[in-house]
Amino acid sequence: MVRVSARTQAPATAPRRGELDTLRIFVVLGLVFFHSALVFSPDDDFYVKNAETTDVVTVLAGLGVVWAMPVLFLVAGLGSRYSVRRRGPARFTRERLLRLGVPLVFATLVLCPLPQWLRLRAADPGHHESYLRFWPRFLTVRLDAADFPFVLEGEHFETGHLWFVVLLLVFSLLLAPVAKPLAAWTEPVGQVVARHPAVLLLPALPLAAINAFLGMEEGFAGWNRWAYLVFFLFGYVLADDARVRAGLRRLAVPVGVFGIVLFAGTAPGFLALDDPFTERGPLALVTRAVFGAAGWCWVVAILGLLDRPREGRPHEGRPPSRTMAYLGVAALPLYVLHQPVVVAFAYGVVGWPAPIVVKYAVIVAGSLAVILAVYEFLVRRTRVTRFLFGMRTDPPVTPSS
Repeated sequence: MVRVSARTQAPATAPRRGELDTLRIFVVLGLVFFHSALVFSPDDDFYVKNAETTDVVTVLAGLGVVWAMPVLFLVAGLGSRYSVRRRGPARFTRERLLRLGVPLVFATLVLCPLPQWLRLRAADPGHHESYLRFWPRFLTVRLDAADFPFVLEGEHFETGHLWFVVLLLVFSLLLAPVAKPLAAWTEPVGQVVARHPAVLLLPALPLAAINAFLGMEEGFAGWNRWAYLVFFLFGYVLADDARVRAGLRRLAVPVGVFGIVLFAGTAPGFLALDDPFTERGPLALVTRAVFGAAGWCWVVAILGLLDRPREGRPHEGRPPSRTMAYLGVAALPLYVLHQPVVVAFAYGVVGWPAPIVVKYAVIVAGSLAVILAVYEFLVRRTRVTRFLFGMRTDPPVTPSS
């Protein structure tokens, strides 16, 4: 039986990692900027495309893809550790089915058809099928277990941006039966990390192998879907251990520099190959492997740098600001809302006779305003809408509470 040190094991009432909650909000809101940029990308098959595109988007998108969604899964894994600690595996499973499953079903039925409908209209100006007539065609599906966990297939059906919610729900359900034995790994691994912080680089190996041999998937932000499980499990098992956090802080700068070098090393493959995500040649395999290792290095650097306390301001235990408290609760609803809103704005803007930068600014500003307004006035105000968007059904509270 593993003996857990009281000095290193986080108590049940351990404070949340405020800097990671802030990072989660940053990524969610950053997706508005990211998906708005895909309207102007020459490579991505986004729902609505501007006639004029720019390669600048491809470069900037790569800088976000390498770390943003991996961090989101890692933070979700840490949140799962807190939840299992409070509730136990059985109640954790029920909570995840409600908090993730309900908004997944609701948004798939109500929000996901809109981008696909607008895709058809944007591709063919003569397409005049109404949304109500398209909706049942979107929901015409069949079962196909080969693409697990995305087992529903159809001519127009998709989970769209909700792939994150699908994977997070599946990872959570897979975690629940083994949550306690996995948690027991924290102590022995933490002891090794305290002596040899460099072992924190080992997750780069399975990430490199998964991306290289299973392929990268453009529909899942450029990573293989199962690579995200590595980030999720690291967040669950190790992200809150004091020795691991100390090791990440020590490694942050040198590993961050190494990660930048690795990321730059993927450029020849991504630029030269026709399909670097799936080709099986040596250059494609190496490119994908290096990308996976670079992503882990970027995440290590980000975690370590953010965990450093500022002078006179401890890095944990401080209550969040009113804005961060408000946005922290809103993160999942904002994620669920953002892509249909971005696509709708893009559909209305791409036909303007304006420069790319003007169109992009309008799409971003309009989308942010709408999703925040919809959240404030339509989602958080009633128990029913809060339930449908995965929030606790308690009465709304002011951000300062």
